Amino acid sequence: MNKVTFLGGGSFGTALSILLAKKGVTVSIWDRDKEVVDEINNERKNDRYIKDLHIPENVTAYYDLDDALKGTECLVLAVPSHVIRNACKSLKGKLPEDIIVVSIAKGIEEGTDLRLSEVIEQELNNPIVVLSGPSHAEEVALEYPTTLVASSRNMACAEKVQDLFMAPHLRIYTNDDLVGVEIGGAVKNIIALAAGVCDGIGYGDNAKAALMTRGMKEISRVGLELGGKMETFFGLTGMGDLIVTCTSMHSRNRRAGILIGQGKSLAEAEKEVGMVVEGVKACRAFYELKEKLKVEMPITDILHRILFDGLNPQEAVSGLMERNKKAESY
Repeated sequence: MNKVTFLGGGSFGTALSILLAKKGVTVSIWDRDKEVVDEINNERKNDRYIKDLHIPENVTAYYDLDDALKGTECLVLAVPSHVIRNACKSLKGKLPEDIIVVSIAKGIEEGTDLRLSEVIEQELNNPIVVLSGPSHAEEVALEYPTTLVASSRNMACAEKVQDLFMAPHLRIYTNDDLVGVEIGGAVKNIIALAAGVCDGIGYGDNAKAALMTRGMKEISRVGLELGGKMETFFGLTGMGDLIVTCTSMHSRNRRAGILIGQGKSLAEAEKEVGMVVEGVKACRAFYELKEKLKVEMPITDILHRILFDGLNPQEAVSGLMERNKKAESY
């Protein structure tokens, strides 16, 4: 592929743009914020989302979508989960149906409970590949070793995306379990937000280990109910993504959770983080979904009460610890 267009000029999209540009690919970035567009084109940087990086000359940003799409051979949806549908609507009639659409967002759609690939399928007739895994944009941009997974119902397209993004510092695997890949990436944001709350309260490694382990139970429980495979949840897009998001200060979910654990409101935490905190939207969406499915997700339950009902975080942890005794099971 000689030209790739990114819809959205956020941190991860920018990091992947730099990677492709260094491989000789011509890259277009569309963004609705003209300041972001001008900074990329005129100063070769995008400090709003990812600081201190030089953006190569073969990356061009556009404010006009039609201009950004000219000649593109692959489109990457680099926008937050809650705007995926509107982003796809904006592409109707502009994108040939043989062009692969790559989604790098993580979540499910509130109200419909659809996975993001299902949302895209409703709006576009293009082949869809989900690119997911344990990957902070900052580390991808700095060329630290990173691994991702390309998943699709069309594995030939997944392999094309694998070839496109493979680099000496970025290894791409393929996985045909699209449900498992998407659910793992979405639910881990909830657990990471809860892990941050525990850190903000001041709890230690014991609490973090317990939360992550029982969080894996929630990921696999709802994921299996929806048709995912257990081995996927213990792979890169499940356990791997959970580890990196629960333990790093690069994680906006963990950072927001820390602030909430320290006593700040959800609104204050989101404002301080300054970017979309996907775990908040995922918590609301999966709370509704697990009620429909009759699936037990106690961490999601208690985090929902912290975020939206004002439950004191320390009381919330006590509530989790004092539930009825049971045997550990998987």
